[in-house]
Amino acid sequence: MPDTPDADRPETILAFDFGLRRIGVAVGQNITGSASPLGIVGNDDAGPDHARIRRLLEEWRPARLVVGMPAHTDGSPSEMQVPVKAFIKELTRYELPIDAVDERYTSIEAKAVLKKARAAGTRGRLSREMIDSAAAVFIAERYLASRRP
Repeated sequence: MPDTPDADRPETILAFDFGLRRIGVAVGQNITGSASPLGIVGNDDAGPDHARIRRLLEEWRPARLVVGMPAHTDGSPSEMQVPVKAFIKELTRYELPIDAVDERYTSIEAKAVLKKARAAGTRGRLSREMIDSAAAVFIAERYLASRRP
């Protein structure tokens, strides 16, 4: 039996929706092209909660990390790109490949999906943490979709 092509090998990713207070996190898998929310990582003046990031890495053993890169609606760079690039530089300590993905509208999409679920009675009260983590799901799925043949 021939070797399985690289594209067919399971690859887990962790995706991050960077924020100055919270960083939404999701785990995704290339075979299904889907992702699930994992909650948030705290972020404050001392920086991201690297102990939490390390625990997530140990638990999920991702092959790569994906970070949402903010841009204005016209595609021009957002001022938030400066702290996001600093976060990406911090993530290099984990010695995993890191990709940046256009994150325009992910928070808006996440909020809309969660509001719809709440209206349908399948979700309770929406929190900022839920929205940030759901935005990370959209970032992961956008990345995974871009890698499909």
